[in-house]
Amino acid sequence: MNIALAQLNYHIGNFDLNTEKIIQSIQTAKDQKADLIVFAELAIGGYPAKDLLKNRAFIQLCEQHIEQIKAHCKGITCIIGAPIQNKDGEGKGLFNAALVLQDAQVIYAHKKGLLPDYDVFDEYRYFEPGRNLNCVTVNDTKIALTVCEDLWDDDDTNSYVGDFMDELRQENPDLIINIAASPFSYVHFNNRVEVLRRNVIKANCPLIYVNQVGAHTDIIFDGRSLVMNKKGEIVCRLKAFQEDFSTIQIHNLETYQAETVGSEESEISLIHQALILGLKDYFSKSGFKKAVLGLSGGLDSALVAALACEALGSENVLAVLMPSKFSSGHSLKDALDLVTNTGCSHHIVPIQDVADSFEHALSEVFSGMAPGIAEENIQARTRGTLLMAISNKFGHILLNTSNKSESAVGYGTLYGDMAGALCVIGDVYKTQAYELANYINREKEIIPLNTITKAPSAELRPDQKDSDSLPDYGLLDSILYQFIEKEKSAAEIIHLGFDEETVLKISKLLNNAEFKRFQAPPILRVSPKAFGAGRLMPLVAKYPF
Repeated sequence: MNIALAQLNYHIGNFDLNTEKIIQSIQTAKDQKADLIVFAELAIGGYPAKDLLKNRAFIQLCEQHIEQIKAHCKGITCIIGAPIQNKDGEGKGLFNAALVLQDAQVIYAHKKGLLPDYDVFDEYRYFEPGRNLNCVTVNDTKIALTVCEDLWDDDDTNSYVGDFMDELRQENPDLIINIAASPFSYVHFNNRVEVLRRNVIKANCPLIYVNQVGAHTDIIFDGRSLVMNKKGEIVCRLKAFQEDFSTIQIHNLETYQAETVGSEESEISLIHQALILGLKDYFSKSGFKKAVLGLSGGLDSALVAALACEALGSENVLAVLMPSKFSSGHSLKDALDLVTNTGCSHHIVPIQDVADSFEHALSEVFSGMAPGIAEENIQARTRGTLLMAISNKFGHILLNTSNKSESAVGYGTLYGDMAGALCVIGDVYKTQAYELANYINREKEIIPLNTITKAPSAELRPDQKDSDSLPDYGLLDSILYQFIEKEKSAAEIIHLGFDEETVLKISKLLNNAEFKRFQAPPILRVSPKAFGAGRLMPLVAKYPF
């Protein structure tokens, strides 16, 4: 049997576009003599649709477009993800389903049984778990049809009760098909492959896995759909971060060349591709074309500017240089060099007079008090106000340039440098930012070398350096990774050999900054644990750990 894998970039709520792509792919599959075509989880309507799933009109549109797609399923079978109504009379109102369309009819609906509610997932909010555990036969091939998490019941991190695939394996399927909406993180692919391989080995049959590609605000889907033979070898893999299409002969997989897992691209290359896709889709799917950002001459703003120019085109990026009396001459030069290297447009808007006017207005209120953090933050908020004015005037989207290390310890000013509609590198640690800058410069210098090599500084007071109040970023990021990604307590991290005083200081900074992160813009997620929906912490709490 010839089976087509359709890896598409869906747009949540854009039913006409999604349906057009699906129907075009069905026709391509017919042209390639495919017997079956497989699409991703919740392809109709897009994923994650969140509370749109509670909107009756949204569900009706899903049903209407299923009808359109069904009409094209003559001479070919289609497996596609969609929300369907729960008519059982109890439980949540919807199922997350994999529909089998054949002869213009829905001949089978597998209802997703394992509903994730960890990290960025919240499927129990919308869906009732399915309990129908039967294989479906297509062209004499018995298929164990599953939806994403259904295959993750033996993964150590999720702690599901029992093994969802047990009953399906008892039917001795010829093939496992898993349709998915599995988000990207730079450590996830190998784990994903191992979960799929374990299911293949247990069932002693090949597997087809079809994932989404594309970005939906903060969540980025990497695609990398694949086919495994019954040995657990990958014999077909679709592209990363791009739409792709492939047709394979499922009963002849021994003739396909197996690829070596672990030969995929470097971690920093994947992060780069993910951020580019995240930027592109945020703008295209929201209907905007142009971006504005503050360019200081420092690493983070230079990195975001370079990424934006690559993703959107330099003609669509406006960099605003806003020097104060504390800005060094080399910072201004570094910023101008980056403008030259990228070709983006720019304005220089000095802020000292504006900041001074704020300080003058507050002079009576602050009388007798030494200058400090309040005055430093006036500079940051002046910049934020000016950037938002430019954003409003020209209709540009303001990009935030904060990195994960700064966000973690609260080194950002609310309504100042934390302003923006999208935080591009908020899930990239400072040490990773340096790697990413060097990766961007792999063929030619885009980010000026001095920007990368100089000591990082916010330049809000004379001779200020990040190292004045923070540990070396290598040490800081190592400890933060244990707190955030590994979810360890301070005691556990100290037990790993880190200095107790340093760990406790970072713990306090991390926990005390939660209220700032609550007000931050959405962050492009590239790690296994990003700030935002995947890490929900109370704003008012006592942290003795």
